[in-house]
Amino acid sequence: MEINWSDFEKVELRAGTVLEVLNFPEARKPAYKVKVDFGEFGIRWSSAQITFHYQKEDLVGRQIIGVINFPKKQIGKFMSEFLVTGFADENGNIVLSTLQRKVPNGSKMI
Repeated sequence: MEINWSDFEKVELRAGTVLEVLNFPEARKPAYKVKVDFGEFGIRWSSAQITFHYQKEDLVGRQIIGVINFPKKQIGKFMSEFLVTGFADENGNIVLSTLQRKVPNGSKMI
């Protein structure tokens, strides 16, 4: 499906730094709870099914890309406040979308 430029501009793909990562044993599929600083857009939590490729301690301090303007989503007793972005590898395990160089938290993908 083709979209126009104005459709793409509506998606708030923003850079944020991972502050904290917790286990999420209540999730149906293996996942972490991830706390991310999006600068002027605040600190937000999300659930991320990234346990296959990443250890909790390796994620803290990394910059990731999140969609911050989707509605919040209830996942069990947890409220996810943004969408963590990534790609599935050949086995369906998620590889995070990350940045090669540091940018200010909250920067928009252009």
